[in-house]
Amino acid sequence: MQAIVETLFDTVYLVSVIFIGITMIAKCNGNKQYRLFGIMAVVLGAGDAFHLVPRAFALCTTGLQNFTAALGAGKFITSITMTIFYVILYYVWRIRYQIKGQHASAVAVYLLAALRIALCLFPQNQWLSAKAPLSWGIYRNIPFALLGLLIIVLFYKSAKEQKDSDFQYMWLTIVLSFGFYIPVVLWADAVPLIGMLMIPKTCAYVWTVLTGYFAMLHENNI
Repeated sequence: MQAIVETLFDTVYLVSVIFIGITMIAKCNGNKQYRLFGIMAVVLGAGDAFHLVPRAFALCTTGLQNFTAALGAGKFITSITMTIFYVILYYVWRIRYQIKGQHASAVAVYLLAALRIALCLFPQNQWLSAKAPLSWGIYRNIPFALLGLLIIVLFYKSAKEQKDSDFQYMWLTIVLSFGFYIPVVLWADAVPLIGMLMIPKTCAYVWTVLTGYFAMLHENNI
């Protein structure tokens, strides 16, 4: 039952975010903000596919324990693409709110993203091992969480100041995604049931993507 439900959920998720992303790229009418948002959605879906497709195959065949290396490699790729996702989202914020200057925020975003990716590259992560150390899972997610926090603050302040109804809950979608993700990092190995939080985390990302998509439809009166 788990294999069927999880595979269906992941399939709908991947197809949906990639389709929405491609649609936004095709129908943005030259609007750089929405083109970037579409690219961001495709990066999200394509990156997650590297982990979710092997996971679905494993669940539907001989089990997760026989696909440790493939799942680990997919998790590594997803970690990189998720970092890129937030860098792109930062530039969506700059374009949407016509931000000039504020070089400190750009430096912070690039430093945190670079640190996150650098930590992911360390062999101590043991991505291909069934016993990857929890400590390195925490290390690499510290700059990632700080990057997310920065994006949350930026969108919250700008949307509130400019009374942006289309993006008023963008900050909340990111809060929820991290709120569901952090317990998985910390305790899923000890309590496997906590891994179920990845479902609402995924829904939060879908909400993020839909926020941009509906904003584009609203702006274009579609």
